[in-house]
Amino acid sequence: MTQTSRRFLPPEAVARIARLEIVARNVVEGFLSGLHRSPYLGQSIEFAQHREYTPGDDIRRIDWKVWSKTDRYYIKQYEEETNLRTTLLVDLSESMLFGSGSLTKYEYACQIAAALSYLLLRQQDSVGVTTFDDEIRSHVPPSSKQNHLHAILTTLDHDQPAKKTNLQKLLAQVVDEQTRRGLIVVISDLLVDREGLFKGLKLLRTRGHDVMVMHVMDDQELDFNYTGTTKFEGLEEVGDLICDPRSLREGYIKAVTAFVEDLHRHCARQMIDFQTIRTSQHLDAALAYYVTHRVGMRQSVRT
Repeated sequence: MTQTSRRFLPPEAVARIARLEIVARNVVEGFLSGLHRSPYLGQSIEFAQHREYTPGDDIRRIDWKVWSKTDRYYIKQYEEETNLRTTLLVDLSESMLFGSGSLTKYEYACQIAAALSYLLLRQQDSVGVTTFDDEIRSHVPPSSKQNHLHAILTTLDHDQPAKKTNLQKLLAQVVDEQTRRGLIVVISDLLVDREGLFKGLKLLRTRGHDVMVMHVMDDQELDFNYTGTTKFEGLEEVGDLICDPRSLREGYIKAVTAFVEDLHRHCARQMIDFQTIRTSQHLDAALAYYVTHRVGMRQSVRT
């Protein structure tokens, strides 16, 4: 660790970042080794910076130094040609603080982002992270450098949830700044104005971005298995409520089911991959979802 990082990062923050990296590494390595034949491995480029020459290529881009050593022609390629840029958008709104288990939705979202970043960098892909509430809080530009992971983990550890979410505003800003098409992964509980959300997602697709939505929800938000008189503390400027949850459960489950189905239908219409992920699920679920999507996307690009 550099002297600068020691100066600005207290020891407890360093420990949290290290734990987050360990979680990401263990989950990814365990996930990949557990596959008999990973559909992801082998999908990365064979050469990180070169491609074998084919008739019709611009001869000015032939790497003559490589030719002198191998007696074969290779074309120079650059990062923007060899790597699909992935931007992870992590929700920092106050509602992400909720958690009935060992992790809050925000902590779980950070672990998803960390694991995906580790996986992408391991495969020499380019990844960046943007955290947001009603505006962008932090932004780490995409890169494929191996030491890039530390910058991502530091950002995820530094920011804490607060305020409301304005996804329409955020996604419009992402569109303006992401001039090059890539993959945008939204990691959020999506407890936002749906009309604004749908407009923002449509704008991403209109501009040619591939989009994935990881809808992170706590078990209790989906199942509502509360018993006895319970006080519910409101987040994002919503007042508290004391009630008997059993009398509300049937109506609540219907409303949540309709909410999730509406999100799924809209994403399907826009050709956006959507999945609701419970915070009780192992991170393998998020990785498997990403891997399946990524391979399918690369195959569609080839055809």
